[in-house]
Amino acid sequence: MTVNDDSFTNWKNREEIAESMIPLIGKLHRERDVTVLLHSRSLVNKSVVSILKTHRFARQIAGEELSVTETLPFVQALTSLDLGPSQIDIGMLAATYKADDRGLSVEAFTAEAVAGATGANKIEGGEGRDVVLYGFGRIGRLVARLLIEKSGSGNGLRLRAIVVRGGGDEDIVKRASLLRRDSIHGQFQGTITVDEANSTIFANGNAIKVIYANDPSEIDYTAYGIKNAILIDNTGKWRDREGLSEHLRPGIDKVVLTAPGKGDVPNIVHGVNHDTVKPDEQILSCASCTTNAIVPPLKAMDDEFGVLRGHVETVHSFTNDQNLLDNYHKSERRGRSAPLNMVITETGAASAVAKALPELKAKISGSSIRVPVPDVSIAILNLQLGRETTREEVLDYLRDVSLTSPLRRQIDFITAPDAVSSDFIGSRHASIVDAGALKVDGDNAILYLWYDNEFGYSCQVIRVVQHVSGVEYPTFPAPAV
Repeated sequence: MTVNDDSFTNWKNREEIAESMIPLIGKLHRERDVTVLLHSRSLVNKSVVSILKTHRFARQIAGEELSVTETLPFVQALTSLDLGPSQIDIGMLAATYKADDRGLSVEAFTAEAVAGATGANKIEGGEGRDVVLYGFGRIGRLVARLLIEKSGSGNGLRLRAIVVRGGGDEDIVKRASLLRRDSIHGQFQGTITVDEANSTIFANGNAIKVIYANDPSEIDYTAYGIKNAILIDNTGKWRDREGLSEHLRPGIDKVVLTAPGKGDVPNIVHGVNHDTVKPDEQILSCASCTTNAIVPPLKAMDDEFGVLRGHVETVHSFTNDQNLLDNYHKSERRGRSAPLNMVITETGAASAVAKALPELKAKISGSSIRVPVPDVSIAILNLQLGRETTREEVLDYLRDVSLTSPLRRQIDFITAPDAVSSDFIGSRHASIVDAGALKVDGDNAILYLWYDNEFGYSCQVIRVVQHVSGVEYPTFPAPAV
C-alpha cells in the first residue's frame, strides 16, 4: 500500500468516526439542551467535513492536530450521563485528560469534569424565553438565523415575532426570501415557508409572526401570545433610555439595543462586563461591532502586561448607512460612493471602551476608514504597555487566551500566513488575532484584529441576550481564570 493509499484510508476512517458523532451530538442537543463544542466551536448541526475541519483547528495546541479518534470517546461518555442544559467542550476535555496523570478512564474523567451539569447540580430546562426583533435588516436577519439555529430543545430563546414597517405587495414573501438567501453569509441552513394570510414565517418549525407597525406605541405583544419577552432593537433609531423605553409595551420585559447606547444606557460587551448587568435592568446596549472587537483583547493585554495608552485604527467594510453612488448624506464624506472609495470617518469605539471597561485607566483614541468590501473589518490596536515584552511572549499568551481563558468565545487566533478578510466571513468570535501581523518592540505592541462586523457581532448580541434571559448555560470544563 502506498503512502497515498494510507492517507486516503485514514481520511475515510476519520469520516466514518465523525459521521458516528453526528447523531450523538444531535440527540444531546435536542433531548437535553447540551451543546457540544470543540475549543468553543459548536459541533451541533455540522457536517462530517465541518467536524473534521474544526478538529484541525487544534493544531494551535503544541502544533498537534486533534483527532476524532481522541474526542469520540468523550462524546460517547456524555451520552451515558444524566446531563442538564449546558455547553461541553470536548476539545478541552481531551486536552485536560491528556494532562491528567491519575489513570482515570475516559468515562470517569468525563463524569468528574462535567459534574456541575449532572445530578442535583444540573439546571432544569424551562419553557424558554420569548424574543422579538424590532427591525429586520442586516443584523436583524443574522440574529434571527442564530435564534432559529439555537432553538434546539425549545428550552432556550424562542423567536416569536419580527416588527417591521409595511413595504407593499408581497412584503412578507420578500422578507422571508432575504432570510433564506444572503449574498455574503450564504443560504439559510434549513427550510422556510410563508403563511401570508396569517403574516407568519415558518423557519425550521419556528412560527415567527410578522407584525407591521410604524411605532412601538401601536403594539400590544400579549395579543400575539408573547409574554415576558426580550425585544432586540436593530433599527438604531432610539439610543437613549427615554427612546428605548417606548418598547416596554405589554409583553416586553427587557430591551436590548444593537448599537452603542447613549446616556446612562449600559454598554455591554459579553465576556468582559456582562456580569455587571443588574437583574432589574430593563434597557441595555450591546455597543458596536468595533467595541466588541477591541475590548476583549484590550482587557487581555491589560491583565497581563498593563496598558498605558493606545490608539485603534479600524479599516471597516462599508455599510447601508453609506451611499452606493455619490449623493447627499448628513455626515461628512459618507455621501461619497461606498463601493468606489476609501472613506475616512469617525468611530465611537474608543470612547465606548471606558463604558465597557471602566477599570482600564489608559487613554484610548480611535479613527476609522470605510473600504470597498461588504463584510469583515480589521482593527489595528497600537498599545503602549506597562512593561517590556517580546513578540513570542505576546503570541503565546494570546494563543492561550483564545483556547483556555474566559475570553475564548470572544478572542480567536490564527497563524495562517496568507489570511485575508474574506476568510473570516461567518466567524463567531468578536475578533481574531492575526499572529503573523503582530508587532512588538519593547513596551510597544501592535495587534491586528480581524472581525466579522455582521456575524461575529450578532453572536455577541445573542450571548448578551442569553445572559440577561437566564438561559446562558454553564460551560464545562470551566475555563481557566
